[in-house]
Amino acid sequence: MNIVSKEYVKRIVDPHIKEYLEMMGALLIEGPKWCGKTRTSEEFSKSILYVKGKNLIRSLNMMIDNGVHTPLEGDTPRLIDEWQNVPAILDAVKFEVDHRHGKRGQFILTGSSAPPKNSTVDCGAGRIARITMYPMSLFESGESNGQISLSKLFNSDDNIGGYSEFTVDKLSFALTRGGWPESLNETSDKASRIASQYVKAITRSDFFRTDDGNGNATSIRRIIESISRNISTPASRETIRKGINGEEGTMADATLVNYLEAMERIFLIENLPAWNPRIRSKTRLMKTPKWHFTDPSVATAALGISSDALLMDYNTFGLLFESLCVRDLRVYSQPLDGRVSYFCNKNGHEVDIIVELMGGKWGAIEVKLGDEYIDEGAKNLLKLRDDINTEYMKQPSFLMVLTAGQFGYRRPDGVLVVPIGCLKD
Repeated sequence: MNIVSKEYVKRIVDPHIKEYLEMMGALLIEGPKWCGKTRTSEEFSKSILYVKGKNLIRSLNMMIDNGVHTPLEGDTPRLIDEWQNVPAILDAVKFEVDHRHGKRGQFILTGSSAPPKNSTVDCGAGRIARITMYPMSLFESGESNGQISLSKLFNSDDNIGGYSEFTVDKLSFALTRGGWPESLNETSDKASRIASQYVKAITRSDFFRTDDGNGNATSIRRIIESISRNISTPASRETIRKGINGEEGTMADATLVNYLEAMERIFLIENLPAWNPRIRSKTRLMKTPKWHFTDPSVATAALGISSDALLMDYNTFGLLFESLCVRDLRVYSQPLDGRVSYFCNKNGHEVDIIVELMGGKWGAIEVKLGDEYIDEGAKNLLKLRDDINTEYMKQPSFLMVLTAGQFGYRRPDGVLVVPIGCLKD
């Protein structure tokens, strides 16, 4: 029985968490602030240590540094929430796991930031499993009916018929609201304010001041705004830098790099890598990643775009819709141990999203906001399929045009048309 009475909304990651607790001594759940890590972890925990408050953090640092592990005692699994506030606690957990004679599911640790690249923190390889948690997908928030399963598509499911009542108006609201659990039951105005408060909290985060004490909220905000204007594109870092202070740009590239690395460590940005398949043509492939936040509402909040305004700007809506689809596919592919990327070659042939599984299975997805672009998306997908060198790679498990439309079906050419309001894991 869990120790929290608040009604729990199930998450796709739940079975994954249960599996890891049965396999490993401890589990580290990482992800952006406000995505639901603590609430989900509470559901699996028997006792909790919230690592918050200056006095408690100071005391815990002194205790752990002196080898006193009393704070780790309690019914298991014991949740250590926001462990990164006392970094040495990770070594203490590793020690406890080692000395509890192979018992599984002893600890759950949650954190809204990863250790810096040059950190000496031992992440407990072999003792502590790690998993990333994302903001809610449309299926988790109840806006996708889940009639079409990504998992089944990878297993040659021919039944992809579906109908979604999730209209474009509802999509624009869901996009600006974001997948933050606290915003689910709010009205449009209140929901968008939650995303705005998230951006404000990020810009004022002490995390940006940990390296040299020179964190600047205005600079951080401008970086977020520049990325927002280039969302779902492979814009260069120089383009992002110029977007901060104009064409000349006054922020040094090294400073920008430091800020971007910090944003990655707090799971604010997670760019989409380029896919590198075996293809028949000799055309070189793009290697530059595409810019994405872990939730597209960060972009709308940073730029002050309302759901109504989004409906009047089709181009921006399309780019943000692509980012929302990336977020959801990261969530849906996680139980499959899938990787999400995109394809593009130097000739400009691009496919928006590739989902690749261990063992070589893969599927290709074109994101199209309007039905009038479905044929174009299908053409890109079929060209990619024909370019793949099948001596080295498998044929795709599926080719999909992911849309904001209402009807799901298989085209005569085999390409699937799937509404985002029908998709699930």
